[in-house]
Amino acid sequence: MTSPPPPSDHNWDQIEPQIFFDEAKRRLSKVGVIDVGSNSVRLVVFDGAARSPAYFYNEKIMCALGEGLATTGHLNPTGRVRAINAINRFCHLAKAMDIPELTAVATAAVRDAKDGRAFCADVLQATGQKIRIISGKEEARLSAQGVMLGWPGAYGLVCDLGGSSMELAEIFDGKVGKCASSRIGPFKLMDISGGRVERAKAIAKSITKLAKKMGPQHNRLFLVGGSWRVLARVDMVRRNYPLYVLHEYRMTPESVAKTLDYLSTANLEELRKKCTVSASRMALVPYAAEVLKTLLDTFQPVDIAVSSYGIREGMLFEQMPKAIRDQDPLIEACAFSEAKDSRVPGFGLRLYDFVKPLFPDADLELERLIKAACHLHDVSWRAHPDYRAEICFDNATRANLGGLKHSERVFLGLSLMHRYRNKREGGRFADLFTLLSEGQTQQAEVLGKAMRLGAMMWIAGDEKCARLHWDENTRLLRLSLPPEAAPLYGEVAQARLSSLATSLKAEFEFVSSGKL
Repeated sequence: MTSPPPPSDHNWDQIEPQIFFDEAKRRLSKVGVIDVGSNSVRLVVFDGAARSPAYFYNEKIMCALGEGLATTGHLNPTGRVRAINAINRFCHLAKAMDIPELTAVATAAVRDAKDGRAFCADVLQATGQKIRIISGKEEARLSAQGVMLGWPGAYGLVCDLGGSSMELAEIFDGKVGKCASSRIGPFKLMDISGGRVERAKAIAKSITKLAKKMGPQHNRLFLVGGSWRVLARVDMVRRNYPLYVLHEYRMTPESVAKTLDYLSTANLEELRKKCTVSASRMALVPYAAEVLKTLLDTFQPVDIAVSSYGIREGMLFEQMPKAIRDQDPLIEACAFSEAKDSRVPGFGLRLYDFVKPLFPDADLELERLIKAACHLHDVSWRAHPDYRAEICFDNATRANLGGLKHSERVFLGLSLMHRYRNKREGGRFADLFTLLSEGQTQQAEVLGKAMRLGAMMWIAGDEKCARLHWDENTRLLRLSLPPEAAPLYGEVAQARLSSLATSLKAEFEFVSSGKL
């Protein structure tokens, strides 16, 4: 791999550069981004400029600006009008949200169209919103940064497929390396005469050129873009996959091959309904499938991962200083949720100290899941007690959290379920538990029951309170409390300690001592 390119010379002055350096601004400021693509125009408002941004507002309008561009050289006239109306609406929404300025970028369709700059001028006149037309390489770089925003330690090849172009970028060591762009996309492929044979030739020619620029790329392939996400939904439908979350959904080349075969014989209208996508988006999927097949044949990645983060998130990542980029988005998001919604903000770290003796051999991946669970252990306390366990599970598995594999989502959800309920049998989430190994299921149960016990050991201030001692050799679990806190160990606490010991297949004892 080569060294990354020098920093972009683009002036990103629409977002106040100091926003990430001021703690108050970082937590309170809303950051608005408009992405003018070949197929859709989207407004995303990030709630705060922290490491793991929350989506305060997200609206997409299908405008099909790039439809017919390959044959006419101009933007789709109907799409042009719709896009201007959409941007006008977004500007009014931003004003109502008290967002002083929006950052707006346009990609392949506007970039390639003869009337692209005229369109931007019309937008400026009609709405007052300036649009930046970015190059293909810049688009690739921003998409790659979007992947890095939600995927700490990501490495491999990022592929962003839009309606009128496809961008590739390599990522490694927290950096973006080589970038390349091609004028290939579903809208372009639709306009090629000669059917599948001629499209295959055009696709092969384009990807061959990209491969020469990018060199060997046999690691993970990250897919960014709406058409890829629909293909992932099709893969989920074919597999009857239990967790309907696209971000960080994993596929193998073998699985994709089966899905492409499945797609080629499926009734697209029936499949569209199963996938819950629009007809306009589904119409582009067969063309995207043809591109993906050649892409996999050419680069031969070890596996494929879907990223819901792309250019918009990359624009936010652009503003982050290294100190914030280096933070774990999962832990930052969970800590923020705790600070906002828990009854005792900050108790999560004390709870983490309480439970971690049970996991002496935990690797870094497990440690961060344990810490995340402890931050989230109390954020759903307002839910009805009869449904609190289920709500905890549902929130964790479907939350907008970055840096989580699907199995890790289920692990987090299951541990939080056991925070409020001893048993998991008989619930409506049983099919999701199949994403965990037997060992992972047991670890999640132990963590949840330990949090359930530790949550009862509240004490004022920073005084040392309860401690767990676990001897794996003797299978003895000991709960220790100082004498002044001994009354915290009542009948319910004893029952919870006993339940935890049962999950560990251990004996237990309680000790009240001044030495902890």
